[in-house]
Amino acid sequence: MHWTPHVTVAAVTERDGRFLFVREQADGDTVINQPAGHLEPGESLLQAVMRETREETAWRFTPRWLVGLYRWRCPQNQQTYLRFAFAGTVDAHDPAQPLDDGILEALWLTPEQLEQYNQSLRSPLVLQCLQDYLDGKRYELALLREIEQ
Repeated sequence: MHWTPHVTVAAVTERDGRFLFVREQADGDTVINQPAGHLEPGESLLQAVMRETREETAWRFTPRWLVGLYRWRCPQNQQTYLRFAFAGTVDAHDPAQPLDDGILEALWLTPEQLEQYNQSLRSPLVLQCLQDYLDGKRYELALLREIEQ
């Protein structure tokens, strides 16, 4: 049996006390998530989080810190996900850019507003990444090593 976890990235970004999230369709449900997605072949983790944020929100994301690394086993499909969550800033919004398939809209929510969506979060990782950011967890990007040999 060959087992491979899904490697994903997520962006945590704050503006005026609000955080960037997406409302998206996933497995037939409407859910709330950070801008997030899978690492693609040949892509660095930083490239992946910048690309996913742009595709899902039309904002340009600049990662500044690593918030955390998370392992989660989804009870519905028994798949294991490894999430690399990054904190950073956004600029250069392009409101004319179409959003990725399945993305309904980008939202700026306070932590209190996010609580209203608690039953419709994509996974427990959404709240954990936000809480870790609010708790001040920020690690230097120098922790990441991209080895291409």
